[in-house]
Amino acid sequence: MASAPGPAGDRPIRVATLDGSYFPPSKTTMLLDLAAQELGRHRQVGREEINVAELGPGFASALSREDLAPEVLGRLRAFETADAIIAGSPVYQGSYSGLFKHFIDFVGQGALADTPVLLVADGGSERHLLMIDHELRPLFAFLQAFVVPASVFAAAGDFDGLVLLNSGLRKRVRRAVSGLLRLL
Repeated sequence: MASAPGPAGDRPIRVATLDGSYFPPSKTTMLLDLAAQELGRHRQVGREEINVAELGPGFASALSREDLAPEVLGRLRAFETADAIIAGSPVYQGSYSGLFKHFIDFVGQGALADTPVLLVADGGSERHLLMIDHELRPLFAFLQAFVVPASVFAAAGDFDGLVLLNSGLRKRVRRAVSGLLRLL
């Protein structure tokens, strides 16, 4: 799915969004969409949307990369070869979701080396904010990705269902995407 073109002459950016939510559409999905749309305001974007809840048994039952269904392997390859990644998960038990980690476990060693990554997460309260720095950031650092310093966290109070209530969240998304653009 492509978003509106950015400034003329820019090479389209291949962006993979990884959604760790089990129940899309979700707050995580909304945060990923906000970030991808903001990026699309500045550059032409080709987006590969990967939602772990929709990958099916050809993903969830796989124990090795060879066990992945062909369509899941295609999504994984798109993730590994993207120019940039926007990855997000709701907070589950103080960390990212299990299927999010299951997907990451199949990423080839070195495949994300030097790839810019923007992190987003949502949780029940601001007390979950540090999940990004204590769980997501080290995970992508291990994969040798360049993680954008600014990340985006949203608490349950920032939304009414899937309606965004906190206008400051858009400002945080703009700042984080600005950091992603600098890495591109």
